[in-house]
Amino acid sequence: MSTHAKRERLLLADLLESAGPHAPTLCEGWLTRDLAAHLVVRERRPDAAGGLLLNVLKDRLDKAMAEYAAKPYEELLQLIRTGPPKLSVYSLKQVDEAANAVEFYVHAEDVRRAQPDWTPRQPDPVFSDALWFRLEKLARLTGRRSPVGLVLRRPDGRTVVAHKGTPVVTVTGEPGELVLFCFGRQASASVELDGDEQAVARLTAARLGI
Repeated sequence: MSTHAKRERLLLADLLESAGPHAPTLCEGWLTRDLAAHLVVRERRPDAAGGLLLNVLKDRLDKAMAEYAAKPYEELLQLIRTGPPKLSVYSLKQVDEAANAVEFYVHAEDVRRAQPDWTPRQPDPVFSDALWFRLEKLARLTGRRSPVGLVLRRPDGRTVVAHKGTPVVTVTGEPGELVLFCFGRQASASVELDGDEQAVARLTAARLGI
């Protein structure tokens, strides 16, 4: 596993452990046990994980999720920490970094920010740049359902267009916060929004993400 993905994996597992199996998350309808089961199914049950994107596999995904959620919580955490099986595509370093660094960062914040006593995290500059690099590649995908034009801007002025259209809303924030915004956590992301009031309201209520 590569550096960012491995670090975020272990951080997420630690947060899940500290929160316990019955804590809330930012994922609607999911407690920490459900989130842990999702992470394991995603890496270890490719036959079911496709249900995250394909409705035809939704029943298989739900069944696999239920089976893993019924396992001891400590077992789920150990499966997360040890990572995917050797034959999994996620065991490839390039795939691990591309698919998991952002995934684990977002879900770590799902756990952290759902707790009443959560404190902000300041990703280091190298990781912030890595998140921005991934966001540049994913921006149009995550912003495809935006009801308005969507521009993402870092505090240093670097920008990426996530969705073309008018009116335009510009969302400014650190890369980690922009990632959260684009992955459907608009209400929990620390960002500034600049644009028409009605356009901002439509954007914050939109279903963004993959």
